[in-house]
Amino acid sequence: MKASYQKYSLNFKQPSGTSRGVLKTKETWFVFLELNGKQGIGECGLFRGLSIDDTPEYEDTLKWTCTNIHLGLETLLEKLIEFPSIQFGLETAFKSLENDNAFNIFTSKFTKGEDSIPINGLIWMGSETFMKTQIADKIENGFNCIKMKIGAIDFEREINLLKSIRKQFSSTDIELRVDANGAFCASEALEKLKVLSDLDLHSIEQPIKQGQINEMASLCEKTPLPIALDEELIGVFDVTKKQELLQTIKPQFIILKPSLVGGFTGSDEWIKFAESQNIGWWITSALESNVGLNAIAQYTYIKETKMPQGLGTGGLFTNNFESPLKVKNGTLQYRKNTNWKFNL
Repeated sequence: MKASYQKYSLNFKQPSGTSRGVLKTKETWFVFLELNGKQGIGECGLFRGLSIDDTPEYEDTLKWTCTNIHLGLETLLEKLIEFPSIQFGLETAFKSLENDNAFNIFTSKFTKGEDSIPINGLIWMGSETFMKTQIADKIENGFNCIKMKIGAIDFEREINLLKSIRKQFSSTDIELRVDANGAFCASEALEKLKVLSDLDLHSIEQPIKQGQINEMASLCEKTPLPIALDEELIGVFDVTKKQELLQTIKPQFIILKPSLVGGFTGSDEWIKFAESQNIGWWITSALESNVGLNAIAQYTYIKETKMPQGLGTGGLFTNNFESPLKVKNGTLQYRKNTNWKFNL
């Protein structure tokens, strides 16, 4: 077996605001496997500033991985425990190699075009006008679950935006999720959650910065609004520590980004521990290209969850790859008669 890698820069159609700043480009890496004339492709979705594997040794680690591909997937996953995005890319590439079509990772009714995945419509941070325009667009395009990033503009203005949605649409019409990306101070978080809870929201992601375990546990105990852990899961590698984290904080939900938590294997571990403690979960992409999004979507479908997932980021880039993936009526669909155009 031969292995190689290549870097690729995704360009945003328009700068996308998060609580960590405005994104204009997104770096990603692809790993390629060759065996007996077949090719496997995986995306290593490094997320600068967020991924635990955002280190100066990242490319050297990819190079080492390709040189030592003979060690096999299981051994490599163990050795790459601190590089979850490379784990995800490798798992995808090996699964891809098993199938006749390099982009068919998990065959299902989804990949056959017979079923779809409900997803949330993502509202990016920006001016009030920009956010209102996005909200109207998502509703017009059939989304009945909207996720709004908060924490960038004035809290009162964000509340007013959410109120304006609720005036038009009840919680039975539109499910509203908010993502604070750790923007609230621990001392003020509970009061803000009380204000948000009056708007009949589904949940809030990561209200305070990760690493404040006791404060987050206290919030999850007292909150009037379900809390979903997101960044809190990043960098927790040991299975015992995963279990302990959930037992200590006792969140209402966890959110899994395979590129950030160790691919399919890492996600499976989190799901097992969450379900054993009656904690809900859903899966989200992390600004991968359509290659990574495709793998995450196919994995998500076979987990048989009915909740709206966070899988709609493929349309953000000017230079994404043409694929069978299509967002329609608030769902992600796979058009089996559409071919991939993967050109680096």
